[in-house]
Amino acid sequence: MNFTRNVIILAVAAVLTVIHTSPLQAAAPRPVWADSGMVVSAHPLASQIGLDILKSGGNAVDAAVATAFALGVVEGYSSGIGGGSFTLLHLVDSWETIVMDAREKAPLAAREDMYVDKQTDQIIPELSVIGVLAGAVPGHLKGLSQLLDEYGTMSLGQVMEPAIALADTGFELSQTYIRVLEHHRNKLIRFPSTFDILFHADSTLLGLGERLIQYDLANTYRIIADEGKEAFYHDEIASKIVHAMKKEKGLITLKDLKEYSTAIREPVMGTYHGFSIYSMPPPSSGGAHLIQMLNILERYDLGYLGHNSSETIHLMAEAMKFAFADRSVFMGDPDFADIPLAGLLSKAYADSLSNTIFRFQAAKVLSEGDPLPYSQDEETFPGGKQTTHFSVLDQWGNMVAMTATINMGFGSGYVIPGTGIFLNNEMDDFSSQPGVPNYFGLLGAEANAITPSKRPLSSMTPTFVFYDGAPFMILGSPGGPRIITTVLQVILNVIDHEMTIQAAVDAPRIHHQWLPDRIYLESGIPYDVIQNLILRGHKVRFGGSWSAAQAILIDLETGLIYGGTDSRVEGGAKGY
Repeated sequence: MNFTRNVIILAVAAVLTVIHTSPLQAAAPRPVWADSGMVVSAHPLASQIGLDILKSGGNAVDAAVATAFALGVVEGYSSGIGGGSFTLLHLVDSWETIVMDAREKAPLAAREDMYVDKQTDQIIPELSVIGVLAGAVPGHLKGLSQLLDEYGTMSLGQVMEPAIALADTGFELSQTYIRVLEHHRNKLIRFPSTFDILFHADSTLLGLGERLIQYDLANTYRIIADEGKEAFYHDEIASKIVHAMKKEKGLITLKDLKEYSTAIREPVMGTYHGFSIYSMPPPSSGGAHLIQMLNILERYDLGYLGHNSSETIHLMAEAMKFAFADRSVFMGDPDFADIPLAGLLSKAYADSLSNTIFRFQAAKVLSEGDPLPYSQDEETFPGGKQTTHFSVLDQWGNMVAMTATINMGFGSGYVIPGTGIFLNNEMDDFSSQPGVPNYFGLLGAEANAITPSKRPLSSMTPTFVFYDGAPFMILGSPGGPRIITTVLQVILNVIDHEMTIQAAVDAPRIHHQWLPDRIYLESGIPYDVIQNLILRGHKVRFGGSWSAAQAILIDLETGLIYGGTDSRVEGGAKGY
């Protein structure tokens, strides 16, 4: 017994020796505040463009669409019209919340074994992440256009004008942009059309403080502003996309572009300590598993246990394991798979999982749970990487939470020649083979297998929180599977730990995704907490940071608006 304890203590000491030099995260600054409107995004130039639209009389949708186009310029490694998006929209006049699903779709020529070597029966991982075969049919532009047509007050030309100017005149590259650029250098240098934008003639990358000018993207935006989304899905830009696909032996055809359609869905809904949660339904796994984890954790007094105490982290990690085990089997495109959504959202199902949690010992979750018996629970609400998120609130109370992506940094790495558009690599979000992890280490099953016109499973989690019918929070984040756990912790930080919205998005985070069976801990988690987690039987990996939450909080007593932009990136919260 003493020998075993000594081994554990030595193991803990070894971990602490490794992490001793990791810097603690600085205290969060005070949140930005306003009383009329707010835009919070991952780049201050994009937030300012959105704010200018609000101040000129535009509504939240006008500002959101303008912000999205601007992010496609200044944060093109994360999002753009070569990718897709999920939008949560709350309309104050009708008091309804809708979902705009503009997720990419698999091309009609896609097949389940398209990334499998026929000779060895092994997956060729590079094919689903680099180059044209990695690209799914983009949906972001159609979603933005439809939002503006149906719920905005301005024209496409009006909201795109600032982004066109930004692409034409350029902007100075920040530390965040340079870090992403350097990380993906070997992928980007492969493609001449990408090289021309991001490299010098001597094959060195653009550097910190240099201006990135994107004339082709500016011209593409002009064409769309003049001719509408048809230019991208039917006409001039579509022809350039199809020509590039034929030349590079890609799969996206003119028929794929013409037949692409968005979907209007109902949000998934749940409650947590009296707060109402509205979030993203499948084909995102984010909303359902966010609510599932909140349902599990609701039985514990996390405020009393303390923020990022060993017991609080232990309980969060156990809840995360259950959610990600279920995600690996049940989640996919609802147009192609039967998803036991009501069961996953059921508080009774969460209670059945909570009963297996031991407060002082990590449990081994061997497989998914069984939500099917709980699918008729009467108390259940109905449900219908590099990535970026932004949140918008206008003077009337309309709200937008939009998460957009081209998947990994700079997507597939391939710029469609003559357009300035980075093609996504969302095909990697499908399950190339059941039980084989993707780039993010996530497992999938038949529900997420590659099928023509199917949308790949996502983790994007744009979310609204209400209290007694009053809007309280607008939030979301990038980060692959860590999106879900990031949004969870921001909500817990505000509701249970009574943090300001800025402190809530800045606080050190944890992540567990079932497999691999370990807790990931950001810098800033105290060393004695790590020791206690190891003694509880957890495997831990310490260091680094991830995600970039962008959130708005509305003070329920004063009505003042507070913006929190994640200090992990050079974002911006802009209000008036």
